[in-house]
Amino acid sequence: MIGHRKERVGIVVTDNMDKSIKIKSERLMPHPLYGKIIKKFKNYMVHDEKNEAHVGDKVLIRETKPISKRKCWKLVEILQKAHG
Repeated sequence: MIGHRKERVGIVVTDNMDKSIKIKSERLMPHPLYGKIIKKFKNYMVHDEKNEAHVGDKVLIRETKPISKRKCWKLVEILQKAHG
């Protein structure tokens, strides 16, 4: 699968930076020993070229070549705007 890039959905946590946002992505997985479904969270630094996303927005991001030391994800689209 040439050209396949990972995609994630998450909620914007911080938008204070210029052309950057931080999102929190959630995934469900079974506990290794007990089998109970638990939530795992991970934060990603994302490149937002037009500064469109704001705190609370649900966004889709895609993996890309490294943009800076910590950014290798790019904003694809805003799925749902935050209320307020």
